[in-house]
Amino acid sequence: MSKTPMTVEGAQALRDELHRLKTEDRPRITKAIAEARAHGDLKENAEYHAAREQQSFSEGRIADIESKLANAEIIDVAKVDAGGRVIFGATCELLNVETDAEVTYRIVGEDEADIKAGKISVNSPIARALIGKKEGDAIGVQTPGGLVEYELLAVRYS
Repeated sequence: MSKTPMTVEGAQALRDELHRLKTEDRPRITKAIAEARAHGDLKENAEYHAAREQQSFSEGRIADIESKLANAEIIDVAKVDAGGRVIFGATCELLNVETDAEVTYRIVGEDEADIKAGKISVNSPIARALIGKKEGDAIGVQTPGGLVEYELLAVRYS
């Protein structure tokens, strides 16, 4: 199985969530199941079924996170010498040539992407267009609304 790129921050966020699920949520759910069992008939016990459903979701998420971390290639962009080129983990300041609007994006792994926070997936069209470019380069990105032209204003590795 191929490794999936992930930033140091993204990996830490997954580790934190995994720790919370195992140390807080799992014991709470186990306790809720035990309490629901004490109420008697399990066939018509909504509390029991809800707790079991919560347990199933939680255990599935634990397995998912463990799998993602096992298959992650954690990249610390601050330690990579990219020579001013856009690479995974880089933060890029762009100027929309048509509208003069400036945007800032950080290229991250698929699981870390959050457009509202300015984080775009390495597999997104704009990230694919940016990889390998350097400050001052023009970038054309095909969007559903047509071709959008950007100028790469700055590249940061932090």
